[in-house]
Amino acid sequence: MRRKNVNEANVADNVSEDDADIRNGMLYSVEDTPPWYLCILLGFQHYLTAVGALISVPILLSSHFCMDRDKVGLSELIGTIFFVSGLATLLQTTFGVRLPIVQGGTFSFVAPTIAIMAQWGCPYTEARDKYGESVNFTALGLPEVGSEEHRDIWMERIREIQGAIIVSSVFQVVIGFSGLMGFVLRFIGPLAITPTISLIGLSLFKTGADMASTQWWIAITTIFLITIFSQYLRDVNVPWFTFGRGGCQRRGLPIFILFPVLLAMGISWGICAVLTVTDVLPSNATEWGHVARTDIEEDVLQKSQWFRFPYPGQWGLPTVSAASVFGMLAGVLASMIESVGDYYACARLSGAPPPPTHAVNRGIGIEGIGCILAGAWGSGNGTTSYSENIGAIGVTKVGSVRVVQVGGIVMLLLGCFGKFGALFATIPAPVVGGMFMVTFGMVTAVGLSNLQYVDLNSSRNIFILGLSLFFGLSAPFWVANNPTAIDTGSTVADQIFSVLLSTSMFVGGFIGFVLDNTIPGTPKERGLLDWRKLSTGTAESQNTRMHIYDLPLIQPYLDNISCLKYMPFCPNFMNKGDKYQKKEENGVEMNGDNIKSGIDNTAIVLDDEHELNAHL
Repeated sequence: MRRKNVNEANVADNVSEDDADIRNGMLYSVEDTPPWYLCILLGFQHYLTAVGALISVPILLSSHFCMDRDKVGLSELIGTIFFVSGLATLLQTTFGVRLPIVQGGTFSFVAPTIAIMAQWGCPYTEARDKYGESVNFTALGLPEVGSEEHRDIWMERIREIQGAIIVSSVFQVVIGFSGLMGFVLRFIGPLAITPTISLIGLSLFKTGADMASTQWWIAITTIFLITIFSQYLRDVNVPWFTFGRGGCQRRGLPIFILFPVLLAMGISWGICAVLTVTDVLPSNATEWGHVARTDIEEDVLQKSQWFRFPYPGQWGLPTVSAASVFGMLAGVLASMIESVGDYYACARLSGAPPPPTHAVNRGIGIEGIGCILAGAWGSGNGTTSYSENIGAIGVTKVGSVRVVQVGGIVMLLLGCFGKFGALFATIPAPVVGGMFMVTFGMVTAVGLSNLQYVDLNSSRNIFILGLSLFFGLSAPFWVANNPTAIDTGSTVADQIFSVLLSTSMFVGGFIGFVLDNTIPGTPKERGLLDWRKLSTGTAESQNTRMHIYDLPLIQPYLDNISCLKYMPFCPNFMNKGDKYQKKEENGVEMNGDNIKSGIDNTAIVLDDEHELNAHL
């Protein structure tokens, strides 16, 4: 911890009481470094908090990649997304926004991926739909599931997604490092964001329902347990002993609100194991409920490698098509906007000042680089900021960046442990289906929560919201049932329009964006006043702790390069708040009213604290 000088002490006195209260309430704030053993334990806790969302993305996409029941391949995909998420977390916390924020797979990329893969089709899925679960693939001329020929089929599809993610993420890098994010957000309000995010969850209802319907009672048990743990027992703390600055202390651990998904899935998994041993679940593959048995894929742990190091191009050289890139751009834009809100919420809950302009720009740019790395490694998905872990910071009162960095290292190491990914690949389908029913519902609800900023008594807003949601569901349904209806005379154009119109989040978000910016309405009616406070309240809150967002090691050298003040991602970037910083540097005391005003402008992020906890 660095020492405050006299000027800094004067400035600190002017910081709002709310900001001071949050810092005082933290066990470890952003700048603190807990003892090494606590860093390991707390870092592993962050990993456990994120693991439910991390494994859900590859499990969800595996069937669309035509993996069928190649659980060894799925375990390798899970290991890859663990590895890439750890790498992206270390980059973000070290060179990006420099807040304790975990990076991981995102559902924003799921809808475009499914739309792209729909153009490819999957012979294994078609065969199962036609001949049932006991179909003999080799008799139909298809390679055996898990064979090298079958692996070539699904690896070819992942390479297409890799190329789309890499190219479209370049757009995010440019938006971030060029400082264009603030300009883009000027035209995007709640009525464009609500259908975009809500339709991510709504469009996935069939996937969740299909997996849950394989054994509804197991799925309902999983839903019931998640509900009990996350809602009814969220205020119940389990006695626990901790070691901190005051020595050994007895305190309550909010285990139910921290790990409701993991606990529920673990218990349901155990129930499936008991029902398997007692032969309550049918052993005949054609009977309903068979896939809930835990002995179906028990050979996965034997076939998977103990150690497998993911590497770029492990599935082959990525391929690029215009249709896939344009389709993936919708997911990139939605991920960027969601992350901006996460930055402010994370700063508030971790006891840090609101992130300045350069930190937000750098954070978006580094997320783009993280997505490019995810595409190069072949996780089948991109990376984004995890709201679940931000909510965990508010609960545990541990906002140390070092802890999250340790969590990133844990993800890196476990991503190389092949048996670990294989263990998650054996989770019974109805258990995953029950988890999907809850998580997809939460994604939908989080999107709808953005309506808190708009006037819902306005017929204008009701019209925009209703049309964008309904058409966002209708257009993809029509394209799916009329795959040859789009005929522009150009094969490339047909593919682009087919992918875009098959992506519900793009259709709904685009309609909401166009109507919200063309139909007359006051800024207050449209919800732009409060929304812009959330998304653009940047560096106007200058105080003594802004050095948190400086780049490590090289910052003193960057300060001596005057031209860097024109670089939107550098800490000495000139912005509206810099005039106050200039006065402080010249020995002039900063205006306390200006400081308080800046903080109050971003304090609206606190309203989203309940929304973040709802992710858990």
